[in-house]
Amino acid sequence: MTSITKLSNGITVVMEKMPYLKSASFGVWVRVGSANEDESNNGIAHMIEHMMFKGTKNRSAKQIADEMSRIGGNMNAFTSKECTSYYVTTLGEHLPMAIKIIADMLNNSLIDEKALKKEKSVIIEEIDMYQDSPEDLVHEILQQRIWRGHPLGYMISGKKKIVRKVSREQIIDFMNTYYTGENIVISIAGNFNENEILALVEEEFGAVKSKTTVKIMSTDKPSYHKVTIKKEKDIEQLHVNIAFNGISYLSDERFTLSIFNTVLGGSINSRLFQKIREDAGLTYAIYSYGSSYKDTGLFHIYAAMNPNQKDAVINKIYNIVKSLKKNGITEDELTMAKEQIKTELILGNEGARNRMNSNGKSMLNRGRVVSLDELTEGIDKVGLDDIRDFANKYMDLSNSSISFVGNIK
Repeated sequence: MTSITKLSNGITVVMEKMPYLKSASFGVWVRVGSANEDESNNGIAHMIEHMMFKGTKNRSAKQIADEMSRIGGNMNAFTSKECTSYYVTTLGEHLPMAIKIIADMLNNSLIDEKALKKEKSVIIEEIDMYQDSPEDLVHEILQQRIWRGHPLGYMISGKKKIVRKVSREQIIDFMNTYYTGENIVISIAGNFNENEILALVEEEFGAVKSKTTVKIMSTDKPSYHKVTIKKEKDIEQLHVNIAFNGISYLSDERFTLSIFNTVLGGSINSRLFQKIREDAGLTYAIYSYGSSYKDTGLFHIYAAMNPNQKDAVINKIYNIVKSLKKNGITEDELTMAKEQIKTELILGNEGARNRMNSNGKSMLNRGRVVSLDELTEGIDKVGLDDIRDFANKYMDLSNSSISFVGNIK
């Protein structure tokens, strides 16, 4: 059973009691990411995530790590384009201590100047790591250029020259603007005493200010720009990413997208994988995926191959897309895709960590918890005509974008 409550300062708390488990998971979801930045502070949301682990008024960074280890807690965090999350999974009996540690991190972090300088070096190493990962790079440079001029196209980790310049004052101002009650969802799932945990969460997070006093600049919706990007890199394989203008995660077509993606390239029995990798042996890796955000989205096809196979692979990809647009998919493909997706949804909803993630993300993005029944019903309603209509609406080859990373001939 899921319950939704608001703290005195407007923080939304969603709790799901799972008494058959021995574990519990706790997550703080903040509605802020790189899409809330500008050219002067790109990377600051990600930098804040790092600094939350670097010491508070009550605990050093080592003490945070040690105390979490003493309760066997698995604590981590991530920053995306539109949200930041801090989370921990532990035994139900240790959940109160885990909550206190994360609350201390978010409420009392020192943002120490020396620690900040040191962490900037770590983040710059992380940026270099992404530059060394062609699979990530071919995706990132494409989104940057497609949404050029809009924060949604920014790198989450930021640019090195900007990261070096971000000050402690900028970090504190950014947190004061976005780390507020109206922007935070706390999600808890697993085996715990609901009344005791809710009282503790109020005690630990109730002092967070409810709203910002700073006027937040609104940005226009990002516009899709057709681009072709080539980045030379002295590596053996050529990495290719093709993108099409896509849908928001709020779109009613999201269920159609899931099935379309599964059939096209989202599984090992997909058309792209079977025809290009298995039958033709032209690629090492090939798959499709969606990148959906609040106001827009993209649909991607990724492939890694010997540079000599580039034209053959791209031609086969385009022919497979054309076939889907003209003929749609078969009843058998539709049935298999639906069963695959529903099985993944059901398995993905088992366990405290997965339920915490699902509930937290759903409350942050939609303002409500989307039930498993609603998801499976949405998948079941998709028909063959929906798939063909989706392909013809979004898979516009004449308006597709493409990026290359590697030895380009």
